[in-house]
Amino acid sequence: MMNDYISLVETTLFSATHPDIVKRTNISSVLISLALCVIGAGAFMISLNMADSSSAMSMLLITVGIILLLWAVFRLFWRSKEWVYVPTGSAMKEGTCFLEDLPAMRHVLEKKDFMAKNNIRLTANGNVRMDYMVSRDKKFVAVQLFRFIPYTYEPASPVFYFTGNDANAFVQCLKTSNF
Repeated sequence: MMNDYISLVETTLFSATHPDIVKRTNISSVLISLALCVIGAGAFMISLNMADSSSAMSMLLITVGIILLLWAVFRLFWRSKEWVYVPTGSAMKEGTCFLEDLPAMRHVLEKKDFMAKNNIRLTANGNVRMDYMVSRDKKFVAVQLFRFIPYTYEPASPVFYFTGNDANAFVQCLKTSNF
């Protein structure tokens, strides 16, 4: 029975391509990163121009400047991109939850049977991980199931895409933690 669900799925939720999902640069995040960089560099330069370079204020400005510069670099390289649902322009939120019953959840996703309560409860941890991306306007959902194999989770389903009412029904089940 379990072998029916073993598949060599190589694409994962975040590597799969869908025509309605693109990764774009978040301009506001880039502007915030640049502002942090300017403020950090300014604090660092002020500390270098102080008459007493060993004072507590100088050390504080150096520390604050370095922290702000590092934070700006982190935001610029790792937080400046976001997934966007193109038809509505809505940014995507990524998430992960766990459950116990892989065959039942796979059946629910394949049949889009979110209205019937199948008593599949989400848990804090478990053998089955469900990764998902939900648009902020709740009009698009991408979901994939993974099963635990010692030391790692491997894909146990293809990526499922839901739009419109199906996406909204999935989000409602996700909110109640009951599918």
